[in-house]
Amino acid sequence: MNKKLLFALSAATTAVHLPAHAASYLSVEQAQKEFFPGADRFELRDAKINEAEKELIEKKSGTKVRLAEQKAWRAWKGTKPLGYFLVDEVYGKHEFITYAAAIDPNGLLSHVQILEYKESYGGDVKNPLWLKQFLGKGIAAPLTLGNDIVNISGATLSCKHVTDGIRRILATYEVKFHG
Repeated sequence: MNKKLLFALSAATTAVHLPAHAASYLSVEQAQKEFFPGADRFELRDAKINEAEKELIEKKSGTKVRLAEQKAWRAWKGTKPLGYFLVDEVYGKHEFITYAAAIDPNGLLSHVQILEYKESYGGDVKNPLWLKQFLGKGIAAPLTLGNDIVNISGATLSCKHVTDGIRRILATYEVKFHG
């Protein structure tokens, strides 16, 4: 991890921990436009996960698949595929955190954003510096909280669950949409 990023993230998240409040930051449509500004359409993909796929996703990600369907769209500009846009939810401590991820044609994360955060604390996971740690990572990246991904004091469960969710999203992409 870049030491400047680590210092900036640490300073930004430890200086003041203000309680987070239930808030929506972006809609799915807004995030799609932000993540893929050149796209002229988003094609909803069939993302029903069968039992064999579920087992493979869990094995690749090291985390449980909670739902039998993944919200996913393929972004296009004309006939050129730009990547995939996926929306997922993970538990913070008590409430769901809704986030979106964009995966480029090489299977690497190009964007991650918190769309909705309902917990009273731990909202620091929406910090762009913290989310930036995931960019450029693919299924082969370890993405382990405390090693590869910096933890935020006061937001440990949110950090852990978002990190787990990102690994699951990458595994789902690999199993359902890649190749």
